[in-house]
Amino acid sequence: MIAPGHLRILRPAPNILAFYDGRVPGYRFADGPNWVDDGALSLGIASYVIHDGDEALIYDTHVSLDHARFIRATLEGMGITRMTVVLSHWHLDHIAGNEIFADCTIIANIRTAAHLTEHRRAIEAGTSSGLPALSPLVHPTDLFEGRAHLHIGGLHIDLVQANIHSDDATVIWMAGPRLLLAGDTAEDSVTYVGDPAQFETHLADLDRIASLGPRHILPNHGDPGRIGAGGYDAEFLAATQDYIRFLQRCKTDATLRDTPLQQVIKPSLDKGTLIWFPPYAAIHQQNIARTVGAV
Repeated sequence: MIAPGHLRILRPAPNILAFYDGRVPGYRFADGPNWVDDGALSLGIASYVIHDGDEALIYDTHVSLDHARFIRATLEGMGITRMTVVLSHWHLDHIAGNEIFADCTIIANIRTAAHLTEHRRAIEAGTSSGLPALSPLVHPTDLFEGRAHLHIGGLHIDLVQANIHSDDATVIWMAGPRLLLAGDTAEDSVTYVGDPAQFETHLADLDRIASLGPRHILPNHGDPGRIGAGGYDAEFLAATQDYIRFLQRCKTDATLRDTPLQQVIKPSLDKGTLIWFPPYAAIHQQNIARTVGAV
């Protein structure tokens, strides 16, 4: 099966595959404004698979049905017959391929399920985040709250609910290799702000996730070279907190609001914690506008 777009398979760790697309100059999913290009492929996006034996966990179903079909066909070609999906949160670039896994268990936390129920009609009509529409929207089959434990083959996996980036985040923690699949709770170059009123909660939950002691962090949006080489270290979460604290200061100090993003994150760039990717300059301006608007 031919991969759609520029989808490629990275292998950041044993038993982990990253199906990564985007960050390709001139490449677009469709003409005109659309959430696939503007919120996902322009920044680069990965869906992850944890596999062992004939079992696999798919962490997000990617940005289109074709992407999801390729993931499933790849896994079936590996002899995998039992598949479980876990949704990192309800945003469309993470759930667009759910229909391809409609015969599988699809796990989400209760907040993700509530958002999908609330926004179902708009998502199916293409009026939630714009086109393309996702119709039919396939909902999760199994829900959890707080924390849940799974086994994929002989691998032990914890699902941890958090309020970072969105109020319905689910991250995956593998204590053995001390590996964190972070979803959108951290991004390279910077986080995308969903609700500035929740900054203090975001910071507290980043502390809680950091307390797990991850050695390897794999975000959904990040540099493909870094992801393919094993991911980010624990400083990645601290860099996200530093950026959130900068945004908090912008609420009361207007002189900070025009600071170029490269200057804001320069300490993390100098240490190699973050990698500069120019499209995040526009995300930064959106974050500033959202933060100031919430004052």
